[in-house]
Amino acid sequence: MKTKVLAALAATMAVGATCAFAANPFVDVPSDSWAYKSVVELADAGIIQGVDGQYFQGNRNITRYEAAEMVAKAMAHMDKASVEQRALINKLADEYADELNNLGVRVSALENRVGNVKLTGDARIRYRYQSEGDKVTKANVPSVENAKGTKVANKKQDNDSSWDYRVRVRANAQVNDRTNVVYGITTGVRSFADNSSASNENNVTTDRAYVDYNFGGNNWDLMVGRYEYIMGGPRAYGFFYGDTFDGAQLKYQNDKFAATAGYGKFKEGPIGGAWTGSYNLDENNDYNVEASAKTAYGELEGFFGGGRMAGSAVGVYYNNIMPNASVTHKDTTINGAFDNIDVWGAYASVNFGKWNALANYETYRDVIDNDNADVWVGKLTYGAANFATPKSWDAWVEYLNADQFDIDGTFIGSTNGWRNDSLTSNVKSWGVGVDYTFAKNAQFQVMQSFATSAKKGDADPGEETRAQFVFVF
Repeated sequence: MKTKVLAALAATMAVGATCAFAANPFVDVPSDSWAYKSVVELADAGIIQGVDGQYFQGNRNITRYEAAEMVAKAMAHMDKASVEQRALINKLADEYADELNNLGVRVSALENRVGNVKLTGDARIRYRYQSEGDKVTKANVPSVENAKGTKVANKKQDNDSSWDYRVRVRANAQVNDRTNVVYGITTGVRSFADNSSASNENNVTTDRAYVDYNFGGNNWDLMVGRYEYIMGGPRAYGFFYGDTFDGAQLKYQNDKFAATAGYGKFKEGPIGGAWTGSYNLDENNDYNVEASAKTAYGELEGFFGGGRMAGSAVGVYYNNIMPNASVTHKDTTINGAFDNIDVWGAYASVNFGKWNALANYETYRDVIDNDNADVWVGKLTYGAANFATPKSWDAWVEYLNADQFDIDGTFIGSTNGWRNDSLTSNVKSWGVGVDYTFAKNAQFQVMQSFATSAKKGDADPGEETRAQFVFVF
């Protein structure tokens, strides 16, 4: 074992070495030995110490703890290592992970190792059923046409269209002790109702590509690139948006409060370009549509509580949404005239032992026909389903009250919530759910809406049933 470990560490002997001709500390390593140069440089770097500070005892087998101690000392010089040397030290650290943990070196948290690239991801298989909504009989009420051409609150979702899957992979690279680079890809939501061949499915996309830089005594954080943006912050419900976003964000946080400012472009949902494309109505009517929106946002959050209330928070936030759309037909382009949308929101998330109560309010100023749209969300959760803890679980109940701010029955955002589009606008609706970790890194989640009614008009949307398996790695 000693020969194996020392041979590997000898490849990194330049790491931390200060002098190629340092004095030999070991009386049993002659200057003409094949190992002389490597042993001297490793000793000079502090990676090996020998026995009683005088003897190398090269023929003696070392214990795994002694090998782990050498690896730990090499890890301390990682910032001076080359890419190949870092990979070698990381491999040795994984080999002696248990011993290093016992020595107080947390290999389970070696994301901080310079040059380390960590791969993570998740896979989801989902079932969603929604009954057809009521027939729409009044004007100016959100509606869609069913298979018979009848205007209804929502189409029925069943059979193959109820099933879909998604796989995401993330690579997190530690550039230095302050800088991370994250890159991620996703299959997107793949419906089992798609009858095309698998070879025609070429829509794997980049949904994460950002640099995260921490500075100012670890209180300041700058993130630039393509990241996940949840409107209101990660503790809010994220009713309108919780998806891919291209932008830049600056955040200050300490134990008592956080302040966040950002700017960028939505990248999912109708507001994020989903309607952009070419539309061929007939041979004489080709239309090219471009539709997207940017936003500037700011968040202020306060953290409070101790003991059973630890982790509680309140927050306020503001968004200035800037829509942009144009339609081109032949040689004529018409630019849409849209006013910016001001959004104000506030949330409170209060813990009490195993209970969490979340309340979230948002108001969208002049969003539909110069009218404001308000959204209220309340959610009460008991327990905590943790992917790392088998048999952990939680159960929750929530209430949603949302005014209309869709376009022709289509929700224009990309919600962080679980509901279908028809249950996010012009509705009052209750929901319940359970999350259960049935094995490490594997969870079953089920959700059900009930007592749903339309706020305007008499056409109620159909209730939604959702169940899914989620696996993380």
